[in-house]
Amino acid sequence: MGLQERRMIQTLQQETLPARSAEIAEICGQAVPYEVDWDSLGQDGQALNFVDNTACHRLNMALRVICLDEMGKQAVREGLKQVKLVNVATPELKQLRFANGVLEIHNAFAHGAQGMHSDGEIRAVLEAGL
Repeated sequence: MGLQERRMIQTLQQETLPARSAEIAEICGQAVPYEVDWDSLGQDGQALNFVDNTACHRLNMALRVICLDEMGKQAVREGLKQVKLVNVATPELKQLRFANGVLEIHNAFAHGAQGMHSDGEIRAVLEAGL
């Protein structure tokens, strides 16, 4: 892993992910922590570049729709406990699942929009499990 990738990881860990978690708190009233499989991302600067937009931003867009009313906010506060992000090699390997309070987003981050799940897909998975 090069210096650029280490800097990108540091920015994600110290700035981006805490800010996105705080944004979730603004949306539903409770912060939700992120767990990232850094080993799956560490060598790929292109993938690191797309983590925020193709996962965190999409999740928050989905949560804004779910949390339009107090019932939605309460469901998210009670049901969503953690978000796990994993990088996969190709868009065909991407997965999205929500179980036991953990939303797992497996994106092909280096592929940008082709390797991500839409906010509508994320919303549907969350609503089915809340």
